Amino acid sequence: MATVYRVKVIRKRAERHERKRMQNYKVQAERLSAFEELLNEIYTVCRPKPRDYEVRRDLISAFNEIAKDIYGYSGNAPVVEEFGSFVMDLFHSKSDLDLSVNFDNNSAQFSHEKRIQTLRKFARKLYALQKHGHVSGVHPITAAKVPVLKVVDCGTKVECDISVENRDGVSKSKIIHMICSLDERFQKLSFLMKTWAKAQNINSSKDKTLNSLSIILLVAFHLQTRNPPILPPFSAVLEDGSDPDAVAKSLKKFVNYGKGNKESVAELLVTLLIKLLSVEKLWAKGLCASTYEASWLSKTWDSKVCCIGVEDFIDRSQNVARAVGKGEVKRIYKCIQRTSEYISLFMDGLVEIPKLKSQLFGNAAPFQDVFETTNIKEDGNIITLPCRDIKNKKDQSKEGQNGSQWAIPSEPVAKSTEGWEGLASVSGGQSKGKWSTEGWEGIRSASWGQPKEDDGPPDSPWSKGKWSTKGWGNTSSANWGQSNGDNAPPVSILTKRKRSEETPRRTSSAQWLGKSDTKSWPNRKHNSKYAPKAQWSKMQRGGQGGS
Repeated sequence: MATVYRVKVIRKRAERHERKRMQNYKVQAERLSAFEELLNEIYTVCRPKPRDYEVRRDLISAFNEIAKDIYGYSGNAPVVEEFGSFVMDLFHSKSDLDLSVNFDNNSAQFSHEKRIQTLRKFARKLYALQKHGHVSGVHPITAAKVPVLKVVDCGTKVECDISVENRDGVSKSKIIHMICSLDERFQKLSFLMKTWAKAQNINSSKDKTLNSLSIILLVAFHLQTRNPPILPPFSAVLEDGSDPDAVAKSLKKFVNYGKGNKESVAELLVTLLIKLLSVEKLWAKGLCASTYEASWLSKTWDSKVCCIGVEDFIDRSQNVARAVGKGEVKRIYKCIQRTSEYISLFMDGLVEIPKLKSQLFGNAAPFQDVFETTNIKEDGNIITLPCRDIKNKKDQSKEGQNGSQWAIPSEPVAKSTEGWEGLASVSGGQSKGKWSTEGWEGIRSASWGQPKEDDGPPDSPWSKGKWSTKGWGNTSSANWGQSNGDNAPPVSILTKRKRSEETPRRTSSAQWLGKSDTKSWPNRKHNSKYAPKAQWSKMQRGGQGGS
């Protein structure tokens, strides 16, 4: 095993490396203000719309009806609860919807096998719906630590990831959502960093890159370690326990905690990239970002060092970035380095806003123009700035491309027009443009446009990746009612149809979903659980953390 530094040693080195890198950078107030405006635009455009909230609320209601159809209407049916970025309000229109099937008892009673059995029951119902064209991609994943059932609603194209008794995920999502209320910069920077990571194709645990929770906690850690700090240590927030109600009371002590820090979101994004670049070589020495203690730690996981260490603030024995692979961490850092270089060139006036937006966020936001490759002279040298055609989604669909095109050609700012793979960046990986924090203190952030749709709850882009083809345990999934392959058009499980007066109360999920009127769903008693600011249920208060 590689040499692991002691906590005092690794903490001092991390802080020293960050200070040294910060001293090599400079910034112009005018350019920083323009960068802030760009981030404001991206945030405003990419935020979910009211329809995105409505669709997800209706899907939650639909899955609760499926649960009642499976387990009966006697009151013993489990409750299907949302968690992840939807609850944290850090989702976008293409995000997955994370759902947990929770029973009214102690989750410790649920073994791995019981979780699989529960998902199998849901899978049988969903396969029947798949035959009728309401859903697609019904697929169980049992190899993961937490078994998951994936399904896509055909009408809305929302992918749902269903797990069982994932109370830990539900609790963490609610806590992060509440902490976001302490300072709006936490929510905004987390959303922007997720949007950036998605555009760079480094936001997928299935692809061995960063999952969304890792990104959010790295942002929180950065805000905790600013001077003065913007967020408190999570240990103080969790002083009275991790129950959402206890956390809500605890947070009252930290209102206006970070108001002494006047840094803009643009400054915080720049300094976060600098922080990550400065510790690149220290992860292999046991470096770990701890939001619980709000400081760097030295830590191993099962006597091993991970590629990136981000401590789970509730279960501190877990590394939420454990999925990151050795090859993938290099790709992650290439993206961070390339982004840093482009921002540096922008600060020096060598790159303008449209090009910067293209390289950082890709097609995450609409573009006004398509920009050609440009050659810029710097110190007598000609630098070729790589570019690409920016097409809207309509153009992409005409060309037969599937899904949203988030990927960005990852060419670094180099004196070459070749592809980025294997290329060294300018000056051996160091940007020629330099920033400094001088003069930042007096710069006020631009006014952030608030989305009009803030009356809805939240969602999640937890990683999309390849699905396992294994069946449930030793049971073959071949006879579970796979799609019949007909060419019927996709129909959402939320399709509005008139309810027949002759339909009995207890119908199958396929019949119910085909005949029910979704307008009546939000008014059902159980649906009050899913209002944006709903009170936590008794079951949630009593539940223990899941896997």
